[in-house]
Amino acid sequence: MKRIALALVLTTALPLMGGCGLRPLYAAGEKGPVAQALGSIEVGQIGGKSGWLMRTALVDRLGRTNGARYRLDVELDDQILGFGVRTDNTVTRERRTLRARYKLVDAGAGTVLLDATAGSDAGIDVVTSEYAVIAAEQTALERLSGEVADQIVARLALYASRTKTAER
Repeated sequence: MKRIALALVLTTALPLMGGCGLRPLYAAGEKGPVAQALGSIEVGQIGGKSGWLMRTALVDRLGRTNGARYRLDVELDDQILGFGVRTDNTVTRERRTLRARYKLVDAGAGTVLLDATAGSDAGIDVVTSEYAVIAAEQTALERLSGEVADQIVARLALYASRTKTAER
């Protein structure tokens, strides 16, 4: 009975969704215009440990560079702020915030095509073990780098899909 209901929903709803104006962002896979545009972005060097993590996450998500038509410049702001304080002035909770200002630059002309920001934050419990706190801060940074890289790549893909549509 569940299969019949699911089949009924799919056969009636899917054809209607084609008329709503939604299009797959990565249509045609690796050969599609968005994937080709993302593959032509070279990620510039980003300083520091957080920069290395961010650059690695971006390179992993963008894929191989097949001729750098664009350059992605990223500036990071990585902060840890203690906000849970006991009566003896010891911190019980921290917030790690990672913000990125990024610019997509046309490598040939040197013009800025996209200038935007992305960011995320994570809460960290401060416990009595200093090692555990340092490990939690590092883990938060790794996770935040991935989240911010996802935001950047999604925005770049959206930009690429809109400019490819406008060029046609």
